[in-house]
Amino acid sequence: MRLTVHEFISLDGVVQGPGGPEEDPSDGFTAGGWVVPYVEDDAFGEVVSGWFARAGAVLFGRTTFELMRGFWPDVDTADDPAAHALNSLPKYVVSNTLTDAGWEPTTILRGDPVESVARLKAELGDGPGELQVHGCARLASTLHAAGLVDEYRLFTFPVTLGVGKRLFGPDAPPTGFRLLETRTTPSGGVYAAFEPTAFQRGDITVEDGREVTTIVD
Repeated sequence: MRLTVHEFISLDGVVQGPGGPEEDPSDGFTAGGWVVPYVEDDAFGEVVSGWFARAGAVLFGRTTFELMRGFWPDVDTADDPAAHALNSLPKYVVSNTLTDAGWEPTTILRGDPVESVARLKAELGDGPGELQVHGCARLASTLHAAGLVDEYRLFTFPVTLGVGKRLFGPDAPPTGFRLLETRTTPSGGVYAAFEPTAFQRGDITVEDGREVTTIVD
């Protein structure tokens, strides 16, 4: 099953706590809720609804799972595609400490996160839809480093935060990306979907008075 990562991201790369002040205040983060001023237009809702329309299962880290579990079961699924997907689809949470999921249908994946997710992808095979990650900064970064992500869907908003968790941290491996789709919203959001490709380098030299570009590898 195709594994896709979905993130709201600031101009300076922060993905922490977009939805509210109490969403993820870890490490002293105080800017939570930064995405809210930019999500009132219809274009934003259309993009996010399109994400969940393609979901076949959802994968979480423990922190995001517990946050979602405390919110989405209270949302009416009749008029909200995200609520319908999150409350009804199979859910998987990577955790060695969670004992009771309390939000069905959920399976707890124990052991090494990379091995657990790789095994899950193989077990799901060519099943319908995608295995989607929403938020889960640490898990998403781990899966990126392991090369397990098939597509990144990033919604960038016109705000900088300075500090906070990032999807691509200083230890992230060099990776190329191919643009699959893009869209802008009236509030200034820029949505883009990318497929990872091999990292390439190049060089620029001067030959006969002209700049010449060469792909090194």
